[in-house]
Parts: sequence; structure tokens; C-alpha cells
Amino acid sequence: MARSRIKAIFQWDVKKVWEVVTSLENYEWRSDLSKIEVVNDKTFIEYTKDGYQTTFTITRQEPFARWEFDMDNDNMHGHWVGIFTAREGVTEIDFTEEVTAKKLLLKPFVKGYLKKQQERYIADLKKALQ
Repeated sequence: MARSRIKAIFQWDVKKVWEVVTSLENYEWRSDLSKIEVVNDKTFIEYTKDGYQTTFTITRQEPFARWEFDMDNDNMHGHWVGIFTAREGVTEIDFTEEVTAKKLLLKPFVKGYLKKQQERYIADLKKALQ
């Protein structure tokens, strides 16, 4: 299992950051996605620009504080935890992903891939909040 964690601070209140991150309708700020399909109130599917899909199942949701989900696609399965902390008008996010590769050949590359994806996500989020 590979684990990757990223933290960032945004000069926005926690409500705004939460709304951008958790919106399944307004995802255009994500440079890696072509669409999100909402299956039901707990499940959604993200499609990359290449058409690759990952299914997400929300396992915990505490508005403005914590969002968790399980992830699954042909190459991996895992769990994501997002913690949102409000501090005097700014918001700290702490996102952790734990992923297990389903294919032996992918195992050596998973941690690096996760780190790259997290960095891209934070860069996209910064642009979306400006």
C-alpha cells in the first residue's frame, strides 16, 4: 500500500474551500477531469481527459471539517481523507490517500503518481480560489 499526504493553507474561509472541493457539479477547475457522473448521494465517477474512470464512494462527510471516500478503478483501490481546519479566516487542508495497486507492475510507481496528482490538485485548487 502506498500512502501520500499533502497539506496547504488557503486565504479563504473554510466554507468556500469546502464548497469548491466537494462540489460534484462545478469541477471545471480540475485540469485532469473531463466529467463527473453522480450515481447517487454516496457514489460518483470521475472521468479523466483520456476517458479513464474511477468510482468514488463517500464514507464520511462532516461539512466544513472532513470528507472521506473509497476509490476504485482497474489499476487501484484505496481510501482518501480530507481534513479542513478553519483558522482566523484561513483554511488549512490536510489530504491523505492510501492506495493499493491491483497490478504488480504498477506497485513501484504508485507513490510517485499519487504525489504528482496531489500537487496538481493543489495547484488547480489555488487557481480556482483566486
